Amino acid sequence: MNHTHAAPLHAAPTIASLDAIRAQFPALARREGDVPVAYFDGPGGTQVPRAVVDAMTYYLLHHNANTHWAYPTSVETDALLAQARATLADFLGASADEIAFGSNMTTLLFHIARAIGRQLQPGDEIIVTELDHHANVAPWQALARERGVVLKWLPLDLTTFRHEAGALTRLLSPRTKVVAIGAASNMLGTISDVAALVAEARAAGALTVVDAVHYAPHALVDAAALDADFVLCSAYKFYGPHVGVVYGRASTVASLDVPRLEPAPDWVPECLETGTQNHEGIVGAAAAVEFLASLSGDAGAPRRERLAQAMAGLHERGEALLQQLWDGLQAIDGVTVYGPPPGTPRTPTVSFRVHGVPSEDVSRALAPRGLYVSHGDFYASTIARRLGVSDEGLVRAGCACYTSADEVQRLVSSVADVVRGAR
Repeated sequence: MNHTHAAPLHAAPTIASLDAIRAQFPALARREGDVPVAYFDGPGGTQVPRAVVDAMTYYLLHHNANTHWAYPTSVETDALLAQARATLADFLGASADEIAFGSNMTTLLFHIARAIGRQLQPGDEIIVTELDHHANVAPWQALARERGVVLKWLPLDLTTFRHEAGALTRLLSPRTKVVAIGAASNMLGTISDVAALVAEARAAGALTVVDAVHYAPHALVDAAALDADFVLCSAYKFYGPHVGVVYGRASTVASLDVPRLEPAPDWVPECLETGTQNHEGIVGAAAAVEFLASLSGDAGAPRRERLAQAMAGLHERGEALLQQLWDGLQAIDGVTVYGPPPGTPRTPTVSFRVHGVPSEDVSRALAPRGLYVSHGDFYASTIARRLGVSDEGLVRAGCACYTSADEVQRLVSSVADVVRGAR
C-alpha cells in the first residue's frame, strides 16, 4: 500500500466491459424525469450489484441462524462465515484467521481503540493525521480524554494536499504508542505512502492502525506487505452491504484486553466481534469481493490474482475518468478543485467548490438533472477547517466501476450551468 494502486501495469489488463458491469446494477435504471441517474456518491457508499443482493437473500431464506450450534442451519451459517473470512482475506492480502467483522468501520475502531487504551498510561502519545476521516481520529481523541494520553497531529501540506514531508519523524518519540493513518483521503482523493509511514512507526515501537475505507475500493490492499497491526475497510464502499471489516494482526489482537461478554468467544479473530453479527451482511461482503474478482478476464486464476487484475483494470479506467472530470471542472471559471492532480497517487474522487454557492445548494441543483453528488465535510472535518470551507462545505464527485465518460461530461456541463445561474 504505497504510491501505487494495484499490481504494476505491464500491459492493459483485460476486464469486463463497462456495459457488462453496468448491466449488473439495477440502481442504474433509476431516472429523474427522462434522465438516467448518474451516481457520483460512491465515496459515501456505492450501488450494489444484483449478485450481492441475491447472496444475502439466499442466506436469509435458506440458512438464517445464529452461530456455533449443532443443528444444520447454524452449521451452515458457521461455514458461510468462515468462507467469508477467507474471501475477505484474499481481498486484503491476509489470513482468514485475521479477519473480523462489525457493523461498520467506525464502531470496530472505537472497540479496538478501547482495548488498546486499557494498556496506555497518562502521557503516552498517539499520532493522528489532519488528512483523515474522523473515524480514525475520534476514537483516539476519546482516549485522550479518558486516559490522559497525548494526541499529536501529523499536519497536512496545503500545497501538495499530502502529509507534511518529514513530520512523522519529528513527532515520534519513546512515548508514541499508536500511529493512526488513512490510506486515502475520502475528501481529497490523496493516496498516502502508508507503507513508509507504517515502517517508520513500527521501527519506533508503535502500534499502527490504517483506515483503508476510501483506499480499498480503488486499489488492492496488501496487509501482509503493509505490516500494520490493523487495517479497516467498509464493504458498502466496494459494492457490498453496510458491514465493517478489519484485518488484525493475530499476535496484536491476542495481546489486547478486548471488551467482551464472559461467555463470548475469546479467540482471534472472533474476540473482536461483539454480539451477534450481521450474518447476511457478511455473506454480502464476500459476494461483493467475488463480484470484483469476476470482472477479471481470467476466470481460472486464483481469487487474489483475479482481484489484482480487476483492480488494475478499474484503476486505468478511473484514471481516465479522473482526468476528464478534473480538466472539465478546472476549466470552469468560478469553480475551485481541491486535491492532488491526476497522474499522482490518488483515487478518482474530486471535491470542488462553486464560488458563492453552498455545497448543499449545488447538490440540490444537480439532483433533478440525474446527477447525485455528496456535499459537506464528509467527516473529514479537519481538512475542511484547514481549507476554510467548514461552513459551506465542498461538493464531492467520485467515479466508481459503473461510471461512464458520458456521465462525467453531463456532470461538468451541469456544474457550468449552476455557475452561470449563480451569477
